[in-house]
Amino acid sequence: MSHMTRVRTTAYALSAAALLTGLTAPAASAHENHHHRNQHHDNPAATARIPFTRATVTAKATAGTYEISWQAPGTHHVTIKAGTRTVARGGASGKVTVTRLPAHADRQWFDLVPDHGKGLHLADRLIKLDGTVNFRDAGGYRTADGHWVKMGKVYRADALNNLTSADLARLKRLGIGTDYDLRTTAERTAAPDKVPAGTSYVVANVIGDDSPIFTMPATEAAAAEMMIQGEKSMVSSDTAKAAYRSVMAGIVQGGGDLFHCSAGKDRTGWANATLLTALGVPRETVTADYLASNDYRAEANAAALAAMPADQAKAYKPMLDVRAEYLNSGFDEVKDKYGSFGAYERQALGLDARDLARLQHDLLV
Repeated sequence: MSHMTRVRTTAYALSAAALLTGLTAPAASAHENHHHRNQHHDNPAATARIPFTRATVTAKATAGTYEISWQAPGTHHVTIKAGTRTVARGGASGKVTVTRLPAHADRQWFDLVPDHGKGLHLADRLIKLDGTVNFRDAGGYRTADGHWVKMGKVYRADALNNLTSADLARLKRLGIGTDYDLRTTAERTAAPDKVPAGTSYVVANVIGDDSPIFTMPATEAAAAEMMIQGEKSMVSSDTAKAAYRSVMAGIVQGGGDLFHCSAGKDRTGWANATLLTALGVPRETVTADYLASNDYRAEANAAALAAMPADQAKAYKPMLDVRAEYLNSGFDEVKDKYGSFGAYERQALGLDARDLARLQHDLLV
């Protein structure tokens, strides 16, 4: 691993290790419901509330098997459907395992139907592809005021250079309209994206290509500090602001968007944290989404570390991790540089009130 002893920038190191690996990620979860944010604010009495406070679908190792859990306070009965077929029933909270569903489906969706109020439409969060380990739905989260971020609209991912023809066909069926590549020129050249025919490709280089060379951190503490400083740079550097401005402007316009870097955890992680926060998702949920990359990338990260001498692996591990302290440093930078997240949206991302209203209209239900 001597070729990894120097990297281009602090932030570049945030995802460089992803190029080492390409193993299969573990199962994931996802959420969705049906409610319109502006409609709720205009006339809350006119729209039935969604009683679900939590709901998760997890695909299990056995093909066609799913675990579904939920909490819907105030309800008495919840019916679980896969298409038109009822596959389970339960009370106000529960957990069930559903088996022998079609294993060939691109995504298995479930409807959770309460005895009163609006229901949920859910799938496993992970998009299982042969060529990625961290390709997942960016939405499916409950907001602080009880709305939910739609699934099937925006996706987040790791590198796309290893996609197979079957993967590309699947992404075509998902309706990916625009691919925002957050990587550096060197990364893009070494591992160019593969995208479905008809998908627009946009370079949104978060790091830039002009940062100085520096020596790889020799200790675990130094590596963690480097990650913290890199996260801050994703908030305040000119290249990062321009890149994320491009991504957010594209999402405002709609069209089945995807953003990704190499590992799908740092540059991509801040992109999704920004989007979810703009939509009103609570900080603890945003953090959980960010930290989920540790689970999706567990096997790949373990393989990368196993290939290194023990002392080097110890120092390198913070660069493979995502940690709450990293994400927190980004939000701290927002507060220090802009005073509030709303000011960051306006000044760094170029989002005005009309843009935010459109995001909420298109992505919240």
